[in-house]
Amino acid sequence: MVRPKTEEEIELLRINGELVSRTLAEVGKAVAPGVTTKELDRVAETFIRDHGAVPNFLGFDGFPSSICASVNDVVVHGFPSDYVLKEGDIVSIDLGTLYKGYNGDSAYTFPVGEVDADTRQLLDVTKESLFRGIAEAVAGHRVGDIGHAVQSYAESFGFGVVRELEGHGIGRKMHEEPGVPNYGKPGRGPKLVDGMTICIEPMINAGTRGVYLAKNGWAVHTADHRKSAHFELTVVVRHGHAEQLSTFDYIGKD
Repeated sequence: MVRPKTEEEIELLRINGELVSRTLAEVGKAVAPGVTTKELDRVAETFIRDHGAVPNFLGFDGFPSSICASVNDVVVHGFPSDYVLKEGDIVSIDLGTLYKGYNGDSAYTFPVGEVDADTRQLLDVTKESLFRGIAEAVAGHRVGDIGHAVQSYAESFGFGVVRELEGHGIGRKMHEEPGVPNYGKPGRGPKLVDGMTICIEPMINAGTRGVYLAKNGWAVHTADHRKSAHFELTVVVRHGHAEQLSTFDYIGKD
């Protein structure tokens, strides 16, 4: 049984969600051709610490950086490096915060300069699949309803839905129960109850759904080396609707 959060706990998660959202926007301002992913990591860590929190990815199971920076065919968990972003690339930025004992976690895939029409469609469909999943995060529904909403939408465009990775509960730990897959059947899986806090995070591939793990033990690549997109938001399950604790609304705004 997953314990719902109290309203006091949800408020602390909301503060983290707000900071994660603003950090993603700050990183987004720096995404451009000629910038290294290591520089994006510096921007995020500085912003998080300047606002009184710590980056919860740094040191998590030995992870070496404050963000995951996953470029093109890297689905998730890419290490920031000296790689220089190029026009037409995409880069998924996944980051989190720890503030007053609670966690924030969110991700956004940014285009680098101008991208081609196929890439733009991948980004748009993945983001929309996230919001379709969020619409199912309602008390009385089940985790399978979320996964089915994501899967059915993404696959209708011929895209591959990654099976090996999933969303998760969040609270005092960054990863809590229940797991939230991006595929599934309606009416299946753990029941969603009011006050449950979860991260929904579609990982959608332009081609096959197949992936493999890099030799560093972290980065997950698409099997066919086509691009992959990743978007993530934190929500509270409520009666009749889901309440977002993080947002993309700050991205693209000064």
